[in-house]
Amino acid sequence: MSVTVASTVAAPAAITILWPRTRARDLALFGAQMWAFAVTHELPYDDPERLRKRLKISYPIKADRWLGRGRLPNSMLQRALHDGPWGDSLTTFAAWSHWIWFIQPNSALIWILLRRSEAFPHSARQMAAVFDIGCAIYFLLPTAPPWWAAENGHTGDEQVRRVMVEFGERIWGPAWTRIFGTLGSNPWAAMPSLHFATALMAAILLSENGGRVQGTLGWLYAGALGFSLVYLGEHYVTDLLVGGAVVLLVRKGEPLARPLVGQVNSKLRLLEAIATS
Repeated sequence: MSVTVASTVAAPAAITILWPRTRARDLALFGAQMWAFAVTHELPYDDPERLRKRLKISYPIKADRWLGRGRLPNSMLQRALHDGPWGDSLTTFAAWSHWIWFIQPNSALIWILLRRSEAFPHSARQMAAVFDIGCAIYFLLPTAPPWWAAENGHTGDEQVRRVMVEFGERIWGPAWTRIFGTLGSNPWAAMPSLHFATALMAAILLSENGGRVQGTLGWLYAGALGFSLVYLGEHYVTDLLVGGAVVLLVRKGEPLARPLVGQVNSKLRLLEAIATS
């Protein structure tokens, strides 16, 4: 595991030192960061039996039942909406809201890079920090999502269906297994919800560096995604709240981290000068 982590860290470092500072370099650097996250967040599940011994199941159930006045919001939404007259349309909306996430945060940063390139490094740094903090929590506090808890009998009489999988199998057919096998590689990386956290950060960054339209669309999407994640059974409300707290931590903590970032940048500039001389 340590070798894999080291190799993923080496790629962004090499790009930083060896590639002259351009828009393309900045974009490649963030791409390497995202590749490192994609690889690293899966690592704990390389040994499922070992990870299962540390898996937390009950605390988000208790927290969500407190928020739902004794009932799980996931179960309440599914029972009230899934089998209603608008159930199919709502499921389609929720599933696509979830799937769009795989391009939404990155698309927001690309838009900032193209329209306000001077704001891209700061924006990308904040987005990357959200991913990195979330990944660290996945390692320290592996937590089961609501659909898994329900499937394994931990939610009592409150059933939580994994609606997205049911819908995906119906829409994509045999291809769904290959698609979902690629995207759902660590089922116990649920707390916090980085889907919601990064969509929220994208909305903030678009509001700061874009226009009113872009910011509004970002906030509307973050709200739609938050609802969808709970309705689909992918996340507890608690997961979303902690995701929001991670964003707040990054936003409030960034000024405190700025001196350290400046020191790291100065060291990297020295290495860049040596590499290009």
